[in-house]
Amino acid sequence: MSVRAIASVTLLAVAAAACGSGGGAEGEDAKTLTYWASNQAAGIELDKKILQPELDKFERETGIKVDLEVIPWSDLQNRILNATTGGQGPDVVNIGNTWSASLQATGAFVAFDDATLAKVGGKDRFLASSMSSTGAAGQPPGSVPLYGMAYGLYYNKQRFAEAGIEEPPKTWEELRETAKKLTSGDKYGMTLLGASYTEGVHFAWMFGKQNGATVFDGDRPAFDSPEMVAGVKRYLDLMAVDKVVSPSAAEYGQDAQMYRDFATGKAAMIIMQNNGTAGLAANGVEPDEYGVVPVPLPAAAKEQVTSHVAGINVAVFKDAANPEGALKFVEFLTSPGEQTVLNKAFGSLPVVNGVTDPAFQSDKNKVFGEVLAKTARPLPMIPQEAQFETLVGTAVKDLFADVATGEQVTETEIKAKLAEANQKMLAGG
Repeated sequence: MSVRAIASVTLLAVAAAACGSGGGAEGEDAKTLTYWASNQAAGIELDKKILQPELDKFERETGIKVDLEVIPWSDLQNRILNATTGGQGPDVVNIGNTWSASLQATGAFVAFDDATLAKVGGKDRFLASSMSSTGAAGQPPGSVPLYGMAYGLYYNKQRFAEAGIEEPPKTWEELRETAKKLTSGDKYGMTLLGASYTEGVHFAWMFGKQNGATVFDGDRPAFDSPEMVAGVKRYLDLMAVDKVVSPSAAEYGQDAQMYRDFATGKAAMIIMQNNGTAGLAANGVEPDEYGVVPVPLPAAAKEQVTSHVAGINVAVFKDAANPEGALKFVEFLTSPGEQTVLNKAFGSLPVVNGVTDPAFQSDKNKVFGEVLAKTARPLPMIPQEAQFETLVGTAVKDLFADVATGEQVTETEIKAKLAEANQKMLAGG
């Protein structure tokens, strides 16, 4: 989903400059909204192809034109933070829901108090689980839900059959052994996004939580705890020790690269969120050619965590030139009709009540829905969360780069890298 560390931008600095954020035009151009969308599909061009007809529909209904830019995950967080300080932001923006409290703390976004929520359909429009990841507790949300997501393990049925494997792994230990059986020559048991800091932090957190890790000890970062170190090592070991992931995956930063390997049979398994169903379809993979199960847990897992509460929210900059138009656009995107269209296209889950399309009752969507409801846990909903994501995610990305060059990466090296992230967090930059 390389990226410059946001550690150079402290939350205090961002909050102090938030009054200069946003970038909508004035006068006649106020009828035009600027919208930064996150890369949800198998590629940015496909995102545009999906979104543009809906933006045209909105323009026909309201007379408001929407200028779209789709931003890859590797750049999105930095682009948003720069916009909060530099005054060159959009009117409406997609955010990873785990960033909600961090971005809310900048003061750059419209607060969705009861009156503002009423303009976009009211609080009851949205699913309670999705609303739990819209900002800090006790404050009006700084964003509202747009797409719902959770992780699952996708497996290629043909590759499994060719290897004589009758069913998907049920534990992490079984996953490693299964992946080894599926690795031969230029074909690997798995692939991953080694150059994606967002994926790196998600797996560091997920595998750390399975070990019982606590990311923060009060206000102090605890990224280098033994539980976190062991979790990161388990992720790196897929490439470094188990050798079931190609070293080239250390350079993968976009979902499309992972989908391509799965579609061509070069990788038999991927751990991906539910939008992967749409990404695979875009690469010619038929639904009956693969299965989906929850991410297998280690046999000795201390916590039953197989995903974070994932998803995409939508926010409005306070100084949007057409604030009422921006809220109309949010209301449009979160209407049951648009939720049906967009979530079907992106392979994500609706986050509003009233969506009845049978597509969301498929076996695969039921797996993701159950994970989201039962074994997903929210990342810390605190102002420092965005820094946590960037610092730890970048550390994991750098460690994968070391592994790909043949460097031995031990727990000592991992602990040192995570301790460095701790110090950067404490230093505020």
